[in-house]
Amino acid sequence: MNKDWIKVMIAAFFEVFWVIGLKHANDVWTWTGTIISIVISFYLLIMAGRKLPVGTVYAVFVGMGTAGTVLSEVLFFGEPIKIAKILLILLLLAGVIGLKLVTEDKTQEGASS
Repeated sequence: MNKDWIKVMIAAFFEVFWVIGLKHANDVWTWTGTIISIVISFYLLIMAGRKLPVGTVYAVFVGMGTAGTVLSEVLFFGEPIKIAKILLILLLLAGVIGLKLVTEDKTQEGASS
């Protein structure tokens, strides 16, 4: 796995924080953390998208962020666990892993600026 895919994973990690922050932020400090998470997440996503196929990068980013957000809501905020929800998240992750496996790891040059 190259450094650009690691950027996508870190971006998805920060996506979980800002999505949860949008729901639960209630003071200056939590909103500041949410905004910082948004900036880091999208910066890393954009940087990875310059070298990797954008469609695959975005799909992996959203899939990992969705799974992480659902898992965080269950573990930290008492969201009820439903078998159907877990199965659908597993199906989503299988699709994300499949996309990653069929995408070539060679980097592509983005548009020159």
